[in-house]
Amino acid sequence: MQQVVFPKSLSKDLAAAIAECRHDRIFLLTDENTSRHCLPLIEHIPSLKGAERIVIGHGEEHKSAATLTEIWQYLSRKGATRHSLLINLGGGMITDIGGFAAATFKRGIDFINIPTTLLAMIDAAVGGKTGINLDGLKNEVGAFCDARFVIIDTVFLQTLDNGNLLSGYAEMIKHGLIGTRAQWAELIGCELAPPDLNMLRKMVRESVEVKRSIVEKDPQEQGLRKALNLGHTVGHAFESFAMAAGKPILHGYAVAYGLICELYLSAIKTGLPTEILRPTVSFIRENYGTMPITCNDYPALLSLMHHDKKNTSGTINFTLLANIGEIRINQTAGEDEIREALDFYREG
Repeated sequence: MQQVVFPKSLSKDLAAAIAECRHDRIFLLTDENTSRHCLPLIEHIPSLKGAERIVIGHGEEHKSAATLTEIWQYLSRKGATRHSLLINLGGGMITDIGGFAAATFKRGIDFINIPTTLLAMIDAAVGGKTGINLDGLKNEVGAFCDARFVIIDTVFLQTLDNGNLLSGYAEMIKHGLIGTRAQWAELIGCELAPPDLNMLRKMVRESVEVKRSIVEKDPQEQGLRKALNLGHTVGHAFESFAMAAGKPILHGYAVAYGLICELYLSAIKTGLPTEILRPTVSFIRENYGTMPITCNDYPALLSLMHHDKKNTSGTINFTLLANIGEIRINQTAGEDEIREALDFYREG
């Protein structure tokens, strides 16, 4: 099981983590964006002296088989062995593809995740899921593989724009919904313009703890871990639809829109109280707006939902809620009910 570290000293705690990983070489993976904005915050650290740098393109379109092959080829060309260490510095795209590269190169090498976005801190970098997109489908190919360490330092949040902060915050709202009423209430009562970074530090720890406690009980997503899929069946469809249309949206925005639909399904199918549904939906609409869709887009969205990895025997599978923290996994909904949820998303 990976160790999650909230460092008091990034330099000292990273050095300690590296020392615990047996390694002959260190490779440091970033994208063009994190190389420019985040690498300067750690490149002076003595334990990274001599690390080989791998820089890939920025953006979800680079979370691909072609980029994965480039990483493998670089590792091979530079003499990486099964005892080498890969450090992934970046957002969810970097921790996903870097983790998958590490999981598969030489049948697996150690890796450390240093997430630099809010989304990666509370979601992508924690929990052992790695992967790439394929043919417009989100995370279609991947593997479960834990980082040896995940080092979460909110100093990197200073490099984020508001859109990426909001993207991560959507996953925190999800954690609040599957967590406790107090956590949920704090999240939807928070003023995000501008964000209070001191408050976020505390909330990030709480959010990571929700995910970590679930993953420890169900690392391979056989049961309880499916709770983390709340908002994602519809959310991934929104995300893939937007990508196919050439108008990509941030993952957290897609999850926020998916939450609107899946909380509606929760209200009509598992009894979620309207006093939870309404303020949550209002908070999302106020902070995230909506992605414009019409009823003519429903067939494409439904088709994308049918591709979701959580499905069994062609039935679209959802995680729904009966109340805050009262999770109902393996729920199904008919296409007419899903269309109703999409209507609710569009019309409120």
